Amino acid sequence: MNYWLLKSEPNEYSIDDLAQDQETIWDGVRNYQARNFLREMQRSDLAFFYHSNVKPPAIVGLARVIETQVADPTQFDPESPYYDPKSTPDSPRWQTVKIAFVEKLKRITLPQLKEMFHPEELAVVKKGNRLSVMPVSSAVAQRILTYSN
Repeated sequence: MNYWLLKSEPNEYSIDDLAQDQETIWDGVRNYQARNFLREMQRSDLAFFYHSNVKPPAIVGLARVIETQVADPTQFDPESPYYDPKSTPDSPRWQTVKIAFVEKLKRITLPQLKEMFHPEELAVVKKGNRLSVMPVSSAVAQRILTYSN
């Protein structure tokens, strides 16, 4: 099993929204490195749900990948801010995953994460890191899970 961190602004889509919906497509990612991480995800991988653009940002929950290699539907919608005119249904440029709610976790704020991990261990604590999807090593994931329960 692999572990990931997915960032979302809670005013756009929060852990409470995922808890209510129970599952969602993780759409709207338009960074190639983040997209490539989405392509690497496998069914049953776990993802830490991270609220960004709040004070303080924090890990707030856990989700499970339930479907992979999903064509992001927003790329085909001309009304969407994530529309990509170069993408076609026959050759989509943007793939994503479907995730399911697992649980809310005890909040671990960015300042706490910075105390717990070096930037080489956990990319979200690296100054200037703006990726919305990133891998988390198994050892780091276990420490986060232990701390948050």
